[in-house]
Amino acid sequence: MKRHKLKRTAGYTLLNICFILLCFLGLIPILYALSLALSPGSAALSSGISFLPDNPTLRNFKAIIVDEPFLIWLKNSVILSAGTMIIAMSVSVEAAYAFSRFRFPGRRGVLKVLLLLNAFPQILSMFAIFRLFKQMDLLNRHLGLILIYAGSMCIFGIWNMKGYFDTIPLEIEEASKIDGAGNFKLMAAIILPLARPAIIVTSVMVLIFVWNEYLFATTFMLNENSYSLAGGLYQLQAGDYSRSWPLFSAAAILVSIPILILFFFIQKYMVSGLTSGGVKG
Repeated sequence: MKRHKLKRTAGYTLLNICFILLCFLGLIPILYALSLALSPGSAALSSGISFLPDNPTLRNFKAIIVDEPFLIWLKNSVILSAGTMIIAMSVSVEAAYAFSRFRFPGRRGVLKVLLLLNAFPQILSMFAIFRLFKQMDLLNRHLGLILIYAGSMCIFGIWNMKGYFDTIPLEIEEASKIDGAGNFKLMAAIILPLARPAIIVTSVMVLIFVWNEYLFATTFMLNENSYSLAGGLYQLQAGDYSRSWPLFSAAAILVSIPILILFFFIQKYMVSGLTSGGVKG
């Protein structure tokens, strides 16, 4: 018995060591980007790889904030992310609940069509959207991008939220209705609190998508002050002769800070929101 316990402890120890090594391997690109951001010159072009520059400096962080419209790009990304999340989640939560609880003609067909639409790359619709936005005077306006992002993320939100609503017992709703709860009170006081982990996780996924998307942002935003963070960082490296990897690395570190803070506050919801319930028909 003691030998079996010792063997199991040794196995867990070896497994933990492997996980720690994997974590260190995953940190290597981040440490290298931080090293470039703190380096005074073009360290990316040097022959060796060092995680600690010889003369560390914060000059690159100052340059990206002062010399580039970084704060404007940050404001634009916040507007795009918040607007997309509000619209996408407002539609997704209600639609997902309807698909989960109600049985109506064409329900399965609509779900399959939504899944099929999500399978096509968004770039296929770029030319048609550009022509449409030009006619509607939505080019170079945040509202146009928000509509594109919200439309694409609604499909993801519906499928993700539907799988979670399917796991909520129907008996809870029936008991609430017997106690006199109306539809609005049932949704606000019973369903939404129970589905809070899935709502938070889905909202974060929407935010991350908008935060990192640059293809539509650089296509439909026609001047520098309209770019999002991802679009602005892409433009920093778009020139053939003006690339500065230390400056780009400093910007990348600054961009990741809000996401890290967000994950710090919602990490307790991540596991339950991602693993509770599969998708049912």
